[in-house]
Amino acid sequence: MISTENLLFAWIGLALITFLYLLRKNAPYGRHQSPGWGPTIPNRMGWIIMEGFVLLVFWAWFWHLGLPQEPQILILCGLFSLHYLHRSFVFPFRLRTQGKTMPLLIMGSAMLFNLVNGSVLGWDLSQTNRETASTWSFGLGFLLFVLGFALNYAADSRLIALRKPGETGYKIPDGPLFRFISCPNLLGEIMEWGGFALMCGSLAGLSFWIWTLANLLPRALAHHRWYRQRFPEYPGERKAIFPFIL
Repeated sequence: MISTENLLFAWIGLALITFLYLLRKNAPYGRHQSPGWGPTIPNRMGWIIMEGFVLLVFWAWFWHLGLPQEPQILILCGLFSLHYLHRSFVFPFRLRTQGKTMPLLIMGSAMLFNLVNGSVLGWDLSQTNRETASTWSFGLGFLLFVLGFALNYAADSRLIALRKPGETGYKIPDGPLFRFISCPNLLGEIMEWGGFALMCGSLAGLSFWIWTLANLLPRALAHHRWYRQRFPEYPGERKAIFPFIL
């Protein structure tokens, strides 16, 4: 029988393949959307469905097995839920993207991704015999998660504020958060899940962070290229996602 550990390693291997694919082919939603990807759905509805779905998957494990009593696990469940409640029911209604759509294929792919990752983390955190992270790694991870969440929220707020009500075009983002990189919002999410992986102290948590990198690093590079191509005056010293590095 294939062990859970081997299945997780296979899942991580698929993340690496996905990373290489996304370096060559932009995921077709948002500014990178193009014709030929089939039927579409209103942008806001797509976000609600694909991001809300993971909460159902994740909490189904605890509905079936019971809520754990360990404080560390309860905090992890709370942080996971905080992120996805925000992405499902707050973030979509802050967007000024009237009339924009996303392909149903992208929404379905995201739901499949969330089905697996929500199941992996739900299964991992619902195990009564799992080892918990050390105090220092849990504390460091918590700090990293909070800082990442704050950075993600602040950067998204700045991007949303660039559009006046009724506008749908794009502008060069400015302000302190964007001085050195094009995508501080994506860096914030990478920090969040890196901190979460430290708090989990498990291969399941690590696999989720690796998938985050596989999706968001190519996305940041694509955004950065897009800005440079669209705006000749785009700041030349600005990197994509890691200040002074990438």
